[in-house]
Amino acid sequence: MLRASRGLWKQRPQAISANFTQQPFLLARASFGRVTDHCYLSTSSTQLIQTKFAHWIDHKTGRLDTAKLEAKWKARWAEIKPKESALSKAPLSAEEIQRIFYVLVMFPYPSGVLHMGHVRVYTISDMLARFHRMNGKTVLHPMGWDAFGLPAENAAIERGIAPHEWTQRNIGIMKEQLSRILADFDWDRELATCDPEYYKWTQHTFLQLFKHNKVYRKEAVVNWDPIDQTVLANEQVDKDGRSWRSGAIVEQRKLKQWFARITDYAQELLDDLETLDWPEHVKSMQANWIGRSEGAEFVFKLDTSTTTSKASPITVFTSRPDTLFGVSYLAIAPDHPLVSTDFLPSSHASHVLDRAQELLNNLSGGSDRAQKTKMGVFTGIYANHPLDPERKIPVYIADYVLSSYGTGAVMGVPAHDMRDYEFCQENAVPVHRPVVESETAESTSPVFVGLGKLRKIPENGEFGGISSKKAGLAIVSAAAAKGLGKRVVNYRLRDWLLSRQRYWGAPVPVIHCSDCGTVPVPESDLPVELPKNIVLSGRGGSPLAQATDWLNCKCPQCHGPAKRDTDTLDTFVDSSWYFLRYTDPRNTSCPFDASRASAAMPVDLYIGGVEHAILHLLYSRFISKFLWKTGAYGLNALNQRSDIAKEVRVAISQRENGGARNGEPFKRLLTQGMVHGLTYKDPASGRFLKPEEVDARGSSPRIIQTGETPHMSFEKMSKSKYNGVDPGDTVSKYGADATRLHMLYLAPPQDVLEWDTVSIVGMQRWINRVGRLVDTACKSVSSEPFACSADDQKKWNKEAKETYRQTHIAIQRVTESLETTFAFNTAIAALIELTNYLSAVKDHKHPVFGWSLMCLVKMLSPMAPSIGEELWEILRNCGYLRGLGYNHVSEGDSVFKHKWPVLDQKALQKLSTTIVVQINGKVRFKLEDVEADLEENAVLQLAKSHSQASKWLFDSQSQPKLILKVIHVPNKLVNFIVSK
Repeated sequence: MLRASRGLWKQRPQAISANFTQQPFLLARASFGRVTDHCYLSTSSTQLIQTKFAHWIDHKTGRLDTAKLEAKWKARWAEIKPKESALSKAPLSAEEIQRIFYVLVMFPYPSGVLHMGHVRVYTISDMLARFHRMNGKTVLHPMGWDAFGLPAENAAIERGIAPHEWTQRNIGIMKEQLSRILADFDWDRELATCDPEYYKWTQHTFLQLFKHNKVYRKEAVVNWDPIDQTVLANEQVDKDGRSWRSGAIVEQRKLKQWFARITDYAQELLDDLETLDWPEHVKSMQANWIGRSEGAEFVFKLDTSTTTSKASPITVFTSRPDTLFGVSYLAIAPDHPLVSTDFLPSSHASHVLDRAQELLNNLSGGSDRAQKTKMGVFTGIYANHPLDPERKIPVYIADYVLSSYGTGAVMGVPAHDMRDYEFCQENAVPVHRPVVESETAESTSPVFVGLGKLRKIPENGEFGGISSKKAGLAIVSAAAAKGLGKRVVNYRLRDWLLSRQRYWGAPVPVIHCSDCGTVPVPESDLPVELPKNIVLSGRGGSPLAQATDWLNCKCPQCHGPAKRDTDTLDTFVDSSWYFLRYTDPRNTSCPFDASRASAAMPVDLYIGGVEHAILHLLYSRFISKFLWKTGAYGLNALNQRSDIAKEVRVAISQRENGGARNGEPFKRLLTQGMVHGLTYKDPASGRFLKPEEVDARGSSPRIIQTGETPHMSFEKMSKSKYNGVDPGDTVSKYGADATRLHMLYLAPPQDVLEWDTVSIVGMQRWINRVGRLVDTACKSVSSEPFACSADDQKKWNKEAKETYRQTHIAIQRVTESLETTFAFNTAIAALIELTNYLSAVKDHKHPVFGWSLMCLVKMLSPMAPSIGEELWEILRNCGYLRGLGYNHVSEGDSVFKHKWPVLDQKALQKLSTTIVVQINGKVRFKLEDVEADLEENAVLQLAKSHSQASKWLFDSQSQPKLILKVIHVPNKLVNFIVSK
């Protein structure tokens, strides 16, 4: 680098040719003299141009000056960034559509802190985006912010800062952090879900759902803090059922809330999983969440001697209709309609209502705690068995039954269901004897849960002795004949609860009028913006309900006094369509142009954490399918337009049916594992130790205070475990490129990554080694261009041929890893092996060596972009690329503008091989370095003329032994069967 005392050249001397690639070594020397022998300045920027990689290395410490190197390339990329990107015009041509590759990483919540999990996922997406761009794709690689949500609201309460200010500040911080890891996103497509220009269209999507009867409002249970008088999210309720802020026991109350009819799409959401190139375990998680089960519904009429005749019968679903005669009790949810003084016997009402409220409160924060207990209370009501009216079935309230699931009632068959059996034991419910038995062996367990045959006992009547499957069908038919049963398909999936009683979210675009009822906000009045200057306290109910100026409005229909809906939308609504907005992020007249969205959808590759494998993906699939069906995008939408050419429709049809169909948003999914950090524990107390409490030097860490060896393990990074790693510190110490390489090399992306920096020096050394290889090569610029036709290859020497083969082996492994298997550690291993091979090559002037080195730099570049760019520039500046006939390089050139190396399958064939020679099946010697695919006769002649042949193929009189048979396995062995 130039020293300050020698001055900083602001312009290149006129004596230097404008042609950037014309013998820069000589030109630099002639023009600068002693000022510098190995660098000059670009005409397009003030960035220093090095002609030796070694000059980035501090010769005292041996460390690469990563900060300056990365700063140089970040500035250069900003200069050469194309003004127009994918989808910049519409409609696109068929050829342009075919080139689009949409790689998308799940957008982050702007917490203000980039953790190592972020570094991992953004390194992966950035690398793959660069790779596909080099493969000729027009890559769409946007970034935005999932900016609404509870954390910003809590931060506003705790810090006294407006949520939008806190959010915007964090976005600025995280953008800088993303820049530090050299992530290259389409920032011209940046969006934030808290921007009114974004949530205007989120509200528009809600109104479309409203228009098509896919949203509705009903009462649903919420977590209620009785002290702060506010609704709590599940995560705001601790394991003991107390409010995180006030400490009060949380109650369950019913509020009217908005739901989306996702259950209308249950079957197609299940069926279309088969069209997706997703990990099997993720598809299984989705399928299990949807939870299709075939069974029956039975109607139990209530015994009017125990309740009023106005009470509705209890309908239950069961997947085991063959166990109907084993029912011991019915269980209803604590908030079932029967739990009311209108229906409960007066002798039980008071106790039952109190107990029901306790059970309901036990559900606060979710149903996990309820699943660990089996508490209930008898209502005093009895029901009649559908097929045996003389049998009276007691009705219990149970904490494991949810009103929002199914009918809010289930039948209890303790002899054939372990949960039901435990409930009976806990609540002293008499257990009816088993009605189904095994067909193969007697069961010793009190609960038989398998299929079998119905026992020949009086309860089973005419169905005794029949198999479970046949009996189940017959029992349903018998109940159906009485109007008390039917076969049904049930889903575990419930309708999506959209309402949140918070401030920091998109307001529900609905107005409530006493005369007109529920009225949607007119499209022309969108967005319904959040009120400004509102004081958030976390107390007193919905913050929006307290903003009276905002709350009170006029009805759009009758223009009379009305009130706005005070709920905000679940943040999953914001993230359920953002991938579509990226295709047209500045559109002010609609959420996105149909032709742009249709050209890019479905997303070719979606990358994110497996923790989002269920809800986010499921809700995104639902909204995407809804918008596709209703003509917001897709081929059906474009068929209505006259400006869309036939060939464009064909291209979009091919894209729609290329693996993800029927409005599915994500064609391929890559889920990366978590990053775990090294954790130290005191062996005596089990206390987590801070890093400063441990002497980690050497091979055996010690606790500084006691001298003991701590327990060490890799666990999920968290503040409480003191095992978090600041990505900024890592990048500052080791450089972004080495950090990225280390992250990619440590583990396959889907696995948990155990982060440590012990081996990151290996990546640093490899970078330096490639740099030395480039520097050495630049001293031997090829005098002939690279050509690889069959005739050219015949002229190559043996080393050149093997170099060509080794390079193609690397091309195959790296390309396959980045395109198909995502085994990134394998890709890096292949590049390291190629580096080792090239380091041993003797003839650096041979054009094959130069071509191979060029391929190495290209393949390294997506993983380590600033290093790749620098090495490419050095090869260009020293004339190396031009010497190979690479004439289309110029100042401002980038390695990412050049094509990825193309695999030559023929080149993978071995040039030579080792053939084992056997005599009567026993290995006797080997033929080394034999030409591959040599004909059998030639192999036999080589074997017979080998120095060891006389010992095994000739007798003591030097006469050839009689060869009875020859077994030849090409390129592997030859076995002579000779007479003894």
